[in-house]
Amino acid sequence: MDIKLNLINRSNDANNSQVVIFQKNVAAGVDELPVAWMVIRNLGQNDNHPFEYPLLLTISAGDSWGNESPRLAAENGQRFSMARTACGDTLSLQGQATSRNEIQCRNDLQQGAISVGLYKSGKLLVQQTSIAPGQQATFALRPTLFIGVVPQIEEGEIMDSAILSSTTTELSLLGIGSADIVMTGGGAGPNAAPLRFMLENVVIA
Repeated sequence: MDIKLNLINRSNDANNSQVVIFQKNVAAGVDELPVAWMVIRNLGQNDNHPFEYPLLLTISAGDSWGNESPRLAAENGQRFSMARTACGDTLSLQGQATSRNEIQCRNDLQQGAISVGLYKSGKLLVQQTSIAPGQQATFALRPTLFIGVVPQIEEGEIMDSAILSSTTTELSLLGIGSADIVMTGGGAGPNAAPLRFMLENVVIA
């Protein structure tokens, strides 16, 4: 069941700031930077932006030849493989992952690194690149969104560490069926407060 969310701008920010929403792959190392999953623009004061957080994920892999596989439904506990078949490099479900909390994808090609991405609502959510033959990409996602205000970011772009250190609020969606995400703070002058994001009107799933 999808989680229904509604971003509401109750801030004093007059800069028409962009709001970015993303997740982190907790199975990855600290050097892996997250992807801007959703970017919300032109949200005026007291405007709202409804959107859904679907539970369904899809997975896709790209090879060193520039080919991109079709997206396959993916869920925790599944293991995928990118391998050479009679018709070319092919992504397929292989069985159970070594952890029921992870989605894994092994590069079973003889040569050439692959990139692997998970998608939500058709948009890139997390990605691992440069997966060499014999290695695997591993993804573990908590029911948590990160949200913040950033300048000049596009959906699907990698977010750098400077952005992450200054703009993120973590919101847990565990057990939630719907909620408002309310943005407050902002403004100009010495009394301006930092922008904040909080969940309100939470309905339990």
